[in-house]
Parts: sequence; C-alpha cells; structure tokens
Amino acid sequence: MPLKHSLVVVPYLASHLLSLLGNGIAAVALPLIVLQTTGSPLGTAALATATAVPAVLVGLLSGVVIDRINRRTASVVSDLISAASVAALPLVDLVWGLDLAWFIVLGVLGSFGDVPGTTAREVLAPMVARHAGLDLTRVVGLRQTLTSAALVIGPAAAGVLLAAFDATSVLWITAATSAAAALLTRTLPRRLGEVESDGSSRRSVLRELGEGMAVVVRSRFLLGTSGLVVGLAVALGGLQGLVMPLYFDLIDRPDLLGLVLTALALGMLGGAALYSAIGRRLPARTWLAAGLVVTTAGFLLMASLLAPAVVFAGAAALGLGNAVVGAVIGVLQVERTAGAVRGRVFSVKTALLMIAAPAGIGLAGVMAEYGTPVLAGASVVGVWILVLLAVIVSRALRDLEPKELSHAQR
Repeated sequence: MPLKHSLVVVPYLASHLLSLLGNGIAAVALPLIVLQTTGSPLGTAALATATAVPAVLVGLLSGVVIDRINRRTASVVSDLISAASVAALPLVDLVWGLDLAWFIVLGVLGSFGDVPGTTAREVLAPMVARHAGLDLTRVVGLRQTLTSAALVIGPAAAGVLLAAFDATSVLWITAATSAAAALLTRTLPRRLGEVESDGSSRRSVLRELGEGMAVVVRSRFLLGTSGLVVGLAVALGGLQGLVMPLYFDLIDRPDLLGLVLTALALGMLGGAALYSAIGRRLPARTWLAAGLVVTTAGFLLMASLLAPAVVFAGAAALGLGNAVVGAVIGVLQVERTAGAVRGRVFSVKTALLMIAAPAGIGLAGVMAEYGTPVLAGASVVGVWILVLLAVIVSRALRDLEPKELSHAQR
C-alpha cells in the first residue's frame, strides 16, 4: 500500500480494531467483575437489561449528531466516552466502593460511546476510501476482516488478562484500548470527516431523526437489506446466546462451547479476507447470492444439533457467508445513501441490532422451555428464512450494480 494511502487507511483500521478489542474485552470481563463485586448473577442480568434501552435510544439519536458535526470528531469523542466509562470503575471503587448502581450508571454512560462510535466509523469508511484513492470495496473488506479478527482476539485477550492481572488492571487496560483508538482517529485529516451543508436550516432532533427513518422506509433496497441484517442478528443471537450453551450442556461438553465462537470467527475472517482481495472481480449479485446460500446452510447445520462436528462446520460456514453478506450490503448501502443523511440511516440499523440479538435469545428461550433445543434452533433460523424470502419476494435486491458516489453522496 503506497504511503499516502497508509497514512489514512492504517490509522482508521487500527482505531477500528482497537475499539472493537476494548468492547470485546469488556464484554467478557465486566460480567465476571460484576459477579465478583456483587456476588449475584442477577446483578449481571440487571446490568444488561438496564443498559439495553438507553443504548437503543442513544443509537437512534446519535445519527442526528453524526450528521451535524465532523464525523472524525464524532468517532474520537465516542471512543473517549467509552474509555472514560470504563476507567471510572476503578476510580469509583477506590473512592466510594463499587456496587450494582454504579455499574449501571457507568454502563449507561458507556452506551453513549459504544453505539455512536460504531455508526461513526461506518460513516467514515467512504470518506477514508475517497481520501486514500482506494476502492470502497477494499476498505470495507479490510474493516470486515479486522472485525472478524477482533472476535477471535478479544475474548481470548480477556481470558489472558483476567488470569494474569487483577480486575482493576484489566479495567485500565480496557480503557486504554478505547483511548488509543481515539488518538489514532485524531491523526486523520480533519477535512476527511467534514459534513457538507445542504443549505437548509437546522430542524429539531426528532424531525431530523424522522427524516433518516423515512429514507430507509422509502427505499426498498435499504429497507430490505436492513431487514436481512436484523434477521441475521436474531438467528445468530438465539443460536449463540442460548441454543449452543444449552446443547453443549445437555451433552455434558461445555468445554466445547468456545470452539463454536472460534469456528464462527475463523469463517468470518476467511470470508472478509476473500471479499477484500477480489470483491470487485465478481458482480455484487454473485457475491450476495453465494453469501446468502452459505449463510443459510450454516444456520441449518448449526440448528440441526446432529453432532459437535456438524455444529462447528455450520458455524464456520455461517461465519464465511455472514462476512460476505455484511461486506456486500455495507458497500451497497453506502453507495445508495446520501452523505448528508448517512449517520441517521446507519444509526437506525445499529439501533435495531441492539434489540435483535436479545429478541432471538428470548424466542429461543421460550421454544426451549416448552419444546426442545432443536425446536429452539429451528425457530430462530425460521425467522431468518422468512425474512430472506420476504426480501426476495419484495424485489429489494433487484438492482445490485455498483453506483459511483456523487460529490453530494460522499
């Protein structure tokens, strides 16, 4: 990669990786720290529940902010808020002592950084590609590859850190990763994240949010592809969050549960790397069709629960297909969304994803309670299949040819 490209692309991708690593470590470490501090499993569940609703609301409203201010600034501030919310935990413990209320308050504060940060980095991708003179497919593919790598490295790093250091040190290290992500993003040229004004007067936050939602609803393509992303999250959330733990517990092999995530992440890594390398050599329709077929096959293999080897093969296939689908949709959504509303449009998708996985876990839990693990798996995979069929029938995927971004769209 030429130097002029690397000066922009490398900091952008490195900050993305570090931010995801911080989130991944926190996702594993914080529940354990909460359990050790409060001594109550209910406390961990209360923390997750109490922070879910604010995260959705913040996700929606942050899109308006991202469309109003410099996108680089939005990304930097988001990572700094994430770092501060984690770093505050050992400070509060030192001064007042941690309890469940503090975990919830700081967890809600963290949602003001984690969710907007995801949207801000996604919105920055076409600006990075344009500034570096690279194809958008290349940049999105590389970002997807690092996302997959973070899924492998994050939980493993959390386990190593928890074994080697005390909880306070782990929290400081987690905060440092988010702070480092902010510093790397800060090195990007400020003009890279500038929002071009369309000349209209600024409206209320709710009105601008409604405008972003209207863009999604009026576009058959955006509505359909957002539905696919949510359907994926429902099915994956149900399988990963409930069906897999239940299955391996029933066969008395809980030690194999971690291998499912490993197989899934390795499949995603392979799919993202493949798309990044040769994404433009094949039509988007070919990539998307292949990704949807492989994804569906992976879901069916995992939900069958025939044997651990079948589940692992399904997880790898699911990861491969999911990475391709995510990368293709990511590129096409950027190409079909005007730059002035991109933050609001993408924030709608992010907010929906915040509730999709818990919905999948809830559905699988009901089916498992009154049926079997296989029925639970079939129910969430059935949601994916129904969503996929609905999107195909709606002809939302009819036109998938790449579009050149106009100056306004960028």
